[in-house]
Amino acid sequence: MNPTATILEPNEQKTQIINPIERPQITQELSENIILTTVDDLYNWARLSSLWPLMFGTACCFIEMAAFFAARFDFERFGFKPWPSPRHADVIITAGTITMKMAPALVRLYEQMPEPKYVIAMGACTITGGMFSSDSPTAVRGVDKLIPVDVYLPGCPPRPEAIIDAIIKLRKKVAQESIQEQGAFSQSHRYYSITHKMKPAPPLYSGEYLESSSRNNPPEELAKMIKEASSVMFPSLPEKNQSKI
Repeated sequence: MNPTATILEPNEQKTQIINPIERPQITQELSENIILTTVDDLYNWARLSSLWPLMFGTACCFIEMAAFFAARFDFERFGFKPWPSPRHADVIITAGTITMKMAPALVRLYEQMPEPKYVIAMGACTITGGMFSSDSPTAVRGVDKLIPVDVYLPGCPPRPEAIIDAIIKLRKKVAQESIQEQGAFSQSHRYYSITHKMKPAPPLYSGEYLESSSRNNPPEELAKMIKEASSVMFPSLPEKNQSKI
């Protein structure tokens, strides 16, 4: 037995028990630091609080979006942070008329966004083609013909308050999703990705128009009269027996 060891009294031994058998008391400080929730709610809460939008503005509706980003409406309270790269964006906001020429660019940007991704169609021109839907041969009659739309925001143009309402509706949709459904959602999505292949096109400038009857040389007498009256030198056109350009 160690002669230098101290002998504790029975009352002192009870106070130094590390793992007591009794049930610990739950204090107010402990109850305020415990959160009971599900994995879906925690995951969705983190996502809806950090939605990064990709702006795709082609017309006047984008001016209202620029006003929404000003300090008056404080868009950062919703976790919105405009991001220029589609590979890190969660939402794409299409504002303005979508033409046939801009449609491939919009589809390519949507393809580069990671899942899960969302689309907000802003303005009448984006949703239905607007005033260009009746007589324009190049306007797309609705962006939902190209990519799936989650929130439709009508107006010409919509006010910043309407944009806030659209964001709130999108946040409610995100909050109701489940992690288990994300795999099935990406497989059965309404948009089907297509392979982009280069197709051969016929040449536009072949030189055949020079052989038309309207492109023949003027008569020699008329050419001589014009040459005497003017100092302009007329180039000689290729003859028909020459090889094509």
